[in-house]
Amino acid sequence: MTLTRALGAASAVVAGALACAQAQAPPVPAFDGVRALEHTRALASIGPRVAGSPGAQPARTYITRQLTVLGLDVREQPFEAVTPNGRVTMVNLRATLPGLAAPKLPPGAEADRLIVAGHYDTKLFREFRFVGANDGGSSAAFLIELARVLKNRRNPIAIELLFLDGEEAVAEWSDQDGTYGSRYYVEAARKDGTLRGIKALLLVDMIGDRDLRIQRDPNSTPWLTEIIWNAAARLKRREFVDEELAIEDDHLPFVRAGVPAVDIIDLDYPAWHTEDDTIDKVSAGSLKAVGDVLLAALPEIEARLR
Repeated sequence: MTLTRALGAASAVVAGALACAQAQAPPVPAFDGVRALEHTRALASIGPRVAGSPGAQPARTYITRQLTVLGLDVREQPFEAVTPNGRVTMVNLRATLPGLAAPKLPPGAEADRLIVAGHYDTKLFREFRFVGANDGGSSAAFLIELARVLKNRRNPIAIELLFLDGEEAVAEWSDQDGTYGSRYYVEAARKDGTLRGIKALLLVDMIGDRDLRIQRDPNSTPWLTEIIWNAAARLKRREFVDEELAIEDDHLPFVRAGVPAVDIIDLDYPAWHTEDDTIDKVSAGSLKAVGDVLLAALPEIEARLR
């Protein structure tokens, strides 16, 4: 057999095996905005979920329980954050969906991965009760529903669902007050040598607004933004608009560390950081719009990362 024929035969075998595997793979379910809305309702009903406060633990318990029911292993990443109110214990939550090509790794090692992240904490307000249905609730709820959708999908690389704590500033937003969870995560990955395995970050934040309007963030990685907005155009999702608004959010520590990252966020939200950020301001349709767009964009993102 000539080298050309041998390579052709090998390619045919590989193609046949991939086709067989794809045929046997269960279909990926659609993103269910109603389910995501119910998770948002459950988180908002807990009340304030300020990092380090009593309300944060029931939120973690709820998230962990929902992911455990889906068969996922949830890992806590506790850390001490230095804030204007002193040292505060915060906790990120991590759950990983394995990739097809993931090698067998020693205990504690990290596979190459794509991260989809959002925060679950709420901002501290002493003058009113802030339940953060959209700001904190919608992003965490979105990740729970995304876990259900992706758990049986044949993911080319591992997908980590990252629930960040401490996104909100304790006093006034600055480089040192806010994004505590994402800053710690990146620094921990840098120290243990796993930063290079983070291939990209997709961040969702405040995505449940009934009047959803997501602008392009020039601080995000251009090719990731382009893939997502192209997917939205194919689906005719008008919630993704071709206007720009620079955003400072949990994606910036990743961008600064050289990780491609994109922030999907709607800051045009009248109830932002007010007592009116309640469940009636959140829409199942808006949550589904973001879910549909991300799922449509995911194959192209994965192909780019490979």
